[in-house]
Amino acid sequence: MLKSVSAKANCNIPFYSTSIFCTFSILISYFSIQVVGATDWTQYVKPFLGTEGTRPGTAFNGGNIFPGAVLPFGSVKLGPDTTCYTPFTEANAGYTPDGNVTGFSLTHVSGTGGGPVYGVVSQMPLFSLENVNVLDNMTYMVPRQGFDVASVGYYKSTFRNGIVTELSATRNVGLLQYSFPAESHILVDVSHYLPTTEGGYQSQFYANGKISISDDGRTYQGYGIYKGAFSEIPSYQVYFCGEFDSTPTEKKLFSGIYTDPYYPSELKAQPEFSDMTSISGGPSNYLFGKRVGALFTFGTKNVKSKVGISWVSEEMACRFKQNEIPDWDLNAVVKNAQNVWNDEVLSKITTTDLSNRTRLEMFYTGLYHTSLMPTDKTGQNPHWETTEPTYDDYYTFWDTFRCLNSLMLLIMPDRAAGIIRSTIDIWRNERFMPDGRSGFYNGQVQGGSNADNVLADAFVKGLDGGINWKDGFAAMKTNAELTPYNTNDAGDPTSSVKEGRGALPDWLKYGWVTPRFSRSVSRTVEYSLNDFSVAQVAKVFYVYFHPLIYQGNLDEYFLLTSLNLAFSGWQYIWQHDLKSLNFTGFLAPLFADGARDPKYSPAGCDGGCEAVSYTYEALPWEYSWTVPHDMETLISFMGGPNTTESRLDAMFIPGGRTGGVGIGGNNGVGDSLYNPGAYGSHAVRNEPSFSTPLLYNYLQGRQYKSVLRSRQVVNTYYSSGLSGLPGNSDSGAIDSWMMWQMIGLYPVVTQPVYLIIAPWFNDINMTVGNGKFLSIKSTVIGNQALSTTNSQILSSNSVMRFRRSPLTPHHEEPTPQDSNSESEVSSKDNTTTPIGSFDIPSNSSQSIAEPWYVQSLRVNGQPWNRSWLSHDDIRNGGTLEFVLGPVPTKWDTGPLPPSPGHVVR
Repeated sequence: MLKSVSAKANCNIPFYSTSIFCTFSILISYFSIQVVGATDWTQYVKPFLGTEGTRPGTAFNGGNIFPGAVLPFGSVKLGPDTTCYTPFTEANAGYTPDGNVTGFSLTHVSGTGGGPVYGVVSQMPLFSLENVNVLDNMTYMVPRQGFDVASVGYYKSTFRNGIVTELSATRNVGLLQYSFPAESHILVDVSHYLPTTEGGYQSQFYANGKISISDDGRTYQGYGIYKGAFSEIPSYQVYFCGEFDSTPTEKKLFSGIYTDPYYPSELKAQPEFSDMTSISGGPSNYLFGKRVGALFTFGTKNVKSKVGISWVSEEMACRFKQNEIPDWDLNAVVKNAQNVWNDEVLSKITTTDLSNRTRLEMFYTGLYHTSLMPTDKTGQNPHWETTEPTYDDYYTFWDTFRCLNSLMLLIMPDRAAGIIRSTIDIWRNERFMPDGRSGFYNGQVQGGSNADNVLADAFVKGLDGGINWKDGFAAMKTNAELTPYNTNDAGDPTSSVKEGRGALPDWLKYGWVTPRFSRSVSRTVEYSLNDFSVAQVAKVFYVYFHPLIYQGNLDEYFLLTSLNLAFSGWQYIWQHDLKSLNFTGFLAPLFADGARDPKYSPAGCDGGCEAVSYTYEALPWEYSWTVPHDMETLISFMGGPNTTESRLDAMFIPGGRTGGVGIGGNNGVGDSLYNPGAYGSHAVRNEPSFSTPLLYNYLQGRQYKSVLRSRQVVNTYYSSGLSGLPGNSDSGAIDSWMMWQMIGLYPVVTQPVYLIIAPWFNDINMTVGNGKFLSIKSTVIGNQALSTTNSQILSSNSVMRFRRSPLTPHHEEPTPQDSNSESEVSSKDNTTTPIGSFDIPSNSSQSIAEPWYVQSLRVNGQPWNRSWLSHDDIRNGGTLEFVLGPVPTKWDTGPLPPSPGHVVR
């Protein structure tokens, strides 16, 4: 069966390049046709990768990955909900390795931090009703027997009481299959949701609901209303329509006073059962309704159920249930899920290099994680009618703009365009584009207005897909010009955390953010990049289309001049004489009167790098690298290329970071200044440092160090194990960074530029849209003691050991080989030990390092001496041919990557 939603837009506005926009249709299919004979890439997906953290057997500092049944960007994410008793840990995706099961629900997010959301529309199989209070899940929660089992499109959980539950899903429907050892009961609790164990302003709550039963109890339908959670949602409503494959012998509705599902005993809540066929918690606009639900008893030990959900109506939920899963064949639904994942996502990047299964599992699980969110709810917008795609659950652009959105733009341009169109549509109707969003509500801006960066990245790379770029540019201008109202949020009362740029008054008045607003240092840097993004689009619109679009109402010259000054605003707060760890010059808070904070230290973090700190989720040391649009000025401010190199080296020396960042102290994943993962017990992430290991590419002849640091970070912080991610996945952002390293490229977001690293596979084939393919091949020369067949990346318990050295700007320069031509490289004796002051333990019996380093490169058949590519080099497909060896080589003698935002104040 094939269903589609088509939307069109035609702006006839040129791209950043010379392309012309054209009409494009987006097709969203519920079922995919299987490609006979194609590789099943789902075999390399490990759904539990990243579900554990730094404390084995718990989710503490883990990835918060959703391991259940789901299709790409699916509305239904069917999996278990568990209790969570580990301090500072939430069951954000429902699953925890050590918790007891309280239900299987159809709605989840994946890889997120903050307050949990969803975990609604659930069923719970019960072995017995003895001592069960349906309003108190502490009386019926069940421990599991052994480990749960999961593969793409399939999930299985066995309880200690003998109940076995198997799950699968389509885009809007979940299929549940139960095997009971004796009695058979199924609880449908409309008030079930994922609570927070910590309370606070991001807590989620049940608000109201309704449930009706029909067909002698075989079918039920209704809705639930919930509020709060990460985006502090006023309310969201989800409709459901359920069916069993057999008629229950008994069915009852129940209601009860509102209680927290974890701790109802405080109010001694007791349910009131009813033989009615419908019950509600109160009027639908009442947000403090009674808890409602239903209890079904069956006379058979095997029961199946399918449940459809909709964000619009019960009728739509019922249509989904009937159309997407017309029968009860679990295996068929699982097989369909595998086909869809292969067709729509996993086959976008392929390789014939299948020798290292660990790498394949890391890579394809990462690709899988990047396609769990945002949630595609096209055709189900409850707030306004639209022909545009509708996406929800952005967690968040602050996390994803650096890597994930650029990856999607390259390999899934139709999907990337749909997300951008949805983002612009939100602006049309709600005044601002989102940074974070869930439950159809904007919320939790962490820094700048980072939708600007996503739009600019797509614009300069020529993405069409029906995007109305006139509206897109207007949405970006709104972020740059309009201050959102102050939400007086408990986490940050200084400005809006809902949307837009809350510190815009300072930005427009001074050119930087003063400490009267929280996160003044990191917001100044982020606003600089945001305005650079606006300028990237503005210079095309105003140069070519000012008279046509704006009819002379704006002066493009003054606008572009002000934008140029704005995106260099980070220079205002650069304190040239500030010293830290023997280096001089750092970003630092700057008050309106020009005063500085005498207690400020770039190597420390006031308030744990949280929402009320000078910097957010990263040290000031780390934020001092986050100026991708003007690396030329940054390198100058740091004292030139040699000092910059030494300073980059210092980022990776153990012991550079003293004390934990984030509440709770050390995160268990290292103590260097560079730290990509779970900071503190709250497991916050560190996306601001994503580009740092690759910045050696901006230093002539130092690309080999980017390769070295890239491998170092992946081998240290990632694995294919349960704890294989360095903290929350952040909707796949953390995974996408790793994937770029394995591909051998890294996007410089908001620019049509990719930094060159070195691929991890002998050959990679990537779809780049319109039936075009990018082929990346590597040939190894020199010492091959660790060949592809016997080399292994570090296991999850391996540690990369660094020889400590003083943190000093003095740099002892290794002597890599010079490389001026391909023939010169091939004639050299490549037996030198690779550069680097560290030892790499390996699972291999041989200790010689793998041939990581680029010896030479050809791009589309031409010899290449630049450490970067332009998007035009690969947008229509092409070939990258690497020669790799174990010896660092100065092959990158060509022009440095551009600094298009270079402005000297």
